[in-house]
Amino acid sequence: MENQNQSLVGKLCGNSISYMRRFLFDVLSVGPIPNHIAFILDGNRRYARKYKLGEGMGHRAGFLSLMSLMKYCYELGIKYITLYAFSIDNFRRKPHEVQYVMDLMLEKIEGMLKEESIVEQYGVRVYFIGNLKLLDDTVRNAAEKAMKATAKNNKAILLICVAYTSTDEIVHAAQESCEQLEHEIGQLPGGAIVNKITEIIEEKDEKPEEKKQGEGNGEKAGEDKGEEKPGSLIKGGILQNVSEGIKEGLNKSVVGEVKDGILDVMSKETKGIRPPVIKLSDIETNMYMGVAPDVDILVRSSGETRLSNFLLWQTWNGLLYSPKALWPEVGLKHLVWAILNFQRAYPIFEKRKKQF
Repeated sequence: MENQNQSLVGKLCGNSISYMRRFLFDVLSVGPIPNHIAFILDGNRRYARKYKLGEGMGHRAGFLSLMSLMKYCYELGIKYITLYAFSIDNFRRKPHEVQYVMDLMLEKIEGMLKEESIVEQYGVRVYFIGNLKLLDDTVRNAAEKAMKATAKNNKAILLICVAYTSTDEIVHAAQESCEQLEHEIGQLPGGAIVNKITEIIEEKDEKPEEKKQGEGNGEKAGEDKGEEKPGSLIKGGILQNVSEGIKEGLNKSVVGEVKDGILDVMSKETKGIRPPVIKLSDIETNMYMGVAPDVDILVRSSGETRLSNFLLWQTWNGLLYSPKALWPEVGLKHLVWAILNFQRAYPIFEKRKKQF
């Protein structure tokens, strides 16, 4: 009988707390609600040391805090959540620490696929963001399996950044954009001309014997009979700083006009056609984070205000909120306070968006 009474009291308390939380969220929803919130999970190991917990227990406590915060976010209607789970720089930690985090990550990824998980409960699509080639095969395969299993979910999006840094993401986006641009140029009517230019430049630059021979005759490197230094800057049909030897090769197949050291490279097919260029939208499309909008709120626990190479591109117009609580201690009150700060600054963010 006593156990039944305790169970009834527990259920009533749980329902009361749930109703109070819904009321609080209804009040918050009167103002603007962020579309994308990101978390830097900082302080798990310090939490374990603070409470004298065993190794790795801080990360497990942090995972429980994460599950609660994700639930609150989805109840509030926040569609995008991004987590900084593991940086490329974290691979420099002690091998056993890295392995523990990888094992924990594998365990939680597999847990995502269970029917009762928060991912299934709220219809969340999962993305793993970063240079996934750096992960071991087991974790990478599990991540790919989770992304495939949740591909049809569309109510909310969870982005988990692993083997990620923002600088690596920007370099990746630039490389992808250059490759796409090269392909587009190759598809132009005179695309073969660009390839010919590149071949001639590479042939000229790959003759170190001639360079050494010139130096041996008392000539300085790059001063071969008054020739200009070879270069390969192609922009808007212009090849700048081309040596006389390169010009001779080009004149066989290209109609050119030499003026002030600049060779205007145009064939009859390409004259009047403006070559494609890399645009801002190309870079953003090729970002790892290209599947999500810019971040509205970035929460970093432990009172730290550093971004630590996380979402440098996407946080240009967002709020940075840094509660002093360690990550496992972060809860509902911190989320509410972050949203209130966002609502207060919302007019400034919107004004800045319109300026760009």
